[in-house]
Amino acid sequence: MPFINTKTNIAISEEQERILKTELGKAVSVIGKSEPWLMVNFEDQQRLYFKGDNRLPTVFIEVKIYGKSSPENYSALSAKITQIYSDVLKVPSDRIYIAYFETENWGWNGSNF
Repeated sequence: MPFINTKTNIAISEEQERILKTELGKAVSVIGKSEPWLMVNFEDQQRLYFKGDNRLPTVFIEVKIYGKSSPENYSALSAKITQIYSDVLKVPSDRIYIAYFETENWGWNGSNF
């Protein structure tokens, strides 16, 4: 189950949120995951500074997954995620950070995978 958490200093409309959720659901296939197991969270209008400035649109994305993937797959996912946020939120690609976290311990439905 991947979890993608988005923090940004701009507002995200309900329509943009829906599009992001749908496109992220497609994008996680490059790391062998699927939308039915994807959980997403959007934290907009945060006090997020990048390069000492919070006036320009900025996005920080955390991708947490059960298991492991390859550096090549993460690179492909970074390209897809960056394109999605650039297209939907109009954030320049050089204002987007993505961090990946892998775990072998993931609980669901009262037990662990």
